[in-house]
Amino acid sequence: MKHLAGILWRYWSTSLQAELEYRSNFLVQAFGSSLALAGSIFALSLFYRGAGFPGWTFEEGLVVQGLYSAFAGAISCVLSPNLSRIVQLVEAGTLDFVLLKPVDAQLTVSLRVISPWGVPDLVFGAGVIAWGAAHAPQREGSVSLALVAVLFGALIIYGLWFVVATTSVWFTKIYNATEVLRGLLDAGRFPMAAYPAAYRFVFTFVMPVAFMTTVPAELLLGRGQANMLLGGALAALVLLVGSRAFWRLALRSYTGASG
Repeated sequence: MKHLAGILWRYWSTSLQAELEYRSNFLVQAFGSSLALAGSIFALSLFYRGAGFPGWTFEEGLVVQGLYSAFAGAISCVLSPNLSRIVQLVEAGTLDFVLLKPVDAQLTVSLRVISPWGVPDLVFGAGVIAWGAAHAPQREGSVSLALVAVLFGALIIYGLWFVVATTSVWFTKIYNATEVLRGLLDAGRFPMAAYPAAYRFVFTFVMPVAFMTTVPAELLLGRGQANMLLGGALAALVLLVGSRAFWRLALRSYTGASG
């Protein structure tokens, strides 16, 4: 683990130095993130000028929105800059160099780069979560259980995104598939109560977006039970094991630069 931590430190410090050559971009990103979050909160407020979402107050909805913003920031920091590079590595044939290194290839393509541009979304999202939870109806929620649910949600997103990115070994042009996945993940910006029953089933058991925002929000707000974590743990385990098996299957078909 110490050796692995040293490798990641070198990877991340190098990528951050490269990214921070353009520091003014960070201010532009922060401004853009604040506008996007403000627009999302305004859209949420429009729903509550009408019927709102059954069983959810506006403040509780803000917690879900804050979790979505934080996840969007994490995706911008880690998932997007790394997993989008898999397509480039396959197209250029430079995945060969990754496979030759004495470090697990999946780990390298998943965590090689870290970007600071998602930090504003993380910070603003955390602020919205704190404000919404503080002003929501008082219930006995659990921060620790909510954090565990967030971890499961992050693993679920990683597993889904990695499987899509790995298909570039066979189909190098997968940008449309990635955009479809982004669109599905956008469903997490609202509580699952906002959707019809059929959609709730899909977003819970088929494309488990609910474990990204709604389930952590319910545990934080005292609306859910600890046994809800079992579903998240099972989904995360299946996707992690499945993505690993799918990666190994893809590598059998990878022919390298010479192919």
